[in-house]
Amino acid sequence: MRPDLEQLRSLLDASPGLAKRPAGPTSRDRIENVQTRLGPLPPSYRWWLGEYGAGWLRGAPIATAAPAEADEAITADWRSTGTRLCFHAEEGGDTHYFALDRRGIDGEWPVVRQDPFDGDEYPVAENFAGFLAVQAALARGLRDGPNPTIAALWRSTAGALRDDGLLLYGPHQIQERNKTFEVREYAPDWVLVGDDSGGRGLFMRHRGRDRRSVYLLDLGAIGGNLAVDGELLTDDLLGWLAIG
Repeated sequence: MRPDLEQLRSLLDASPGLAKRPAGPTSRDRIENVQTRLGPLPPSYRWWLGEYGAGWLRGAPIATAAPAEADEAITADWRSTGTRLCFHAEEGGDTHYFALDRRGIDGEWPVVRQDPFDGDEYPVAENFAGFLAVQAALARGLRDGPNPTIAALWRSTAGALRDDGLLLYGPHQIQERNKTFEVREYAPDWVLVGDDSGGRGLFMRHRGRDRRSVYLLDLGAIGGNLAVDGELLTDDLLGWLAIG
């Protein structure tokens, strides 16, 4: 799924450390210098550079564009190694790379991590925007998401706002919305994953076999029998989003 950059901006502004606005955006000339040396950067990473310019994750910097006179195009400690381009390396911890051999049709590169103990490589996110969303979820104690479907969504985008007003929450929104509407108290097997900007919530199961279906229900009528009381919006959220 293509990242929603406005939702990503909302997540970054609510996530101190992932983006340091006082550092200032990276200049267009510096970004173009990187692309001249490395080839096209993934769009969500290029956007992050142009909007924020710098950030940190668990005590290690996220790579930014190096000065034109520098030996390397970006500032990460472990830089380019064949089909992997490092943009974040923790001392004694994980190293995160763009997988240059898996470029998507939208120009994004998946993010993988190298485990510091076994040296193996593991998938993290479908793109840089998803990487930031995943890290924000982990920092908030959400693990990879309230259910597998939302976890998969966050690996591509930090939430999504459609033209019709339907909003799917990112990691920076979901806890507060569920607390506000007391979802755990009134519907403990369900999670509020979004709303229609008109007073109705989007609900999914976070337990049970069916964790792909989404039900629409008035936010003032939350109860334990949401599959009966609510209106089925789709039985495959990710597929439904993919076809618009």
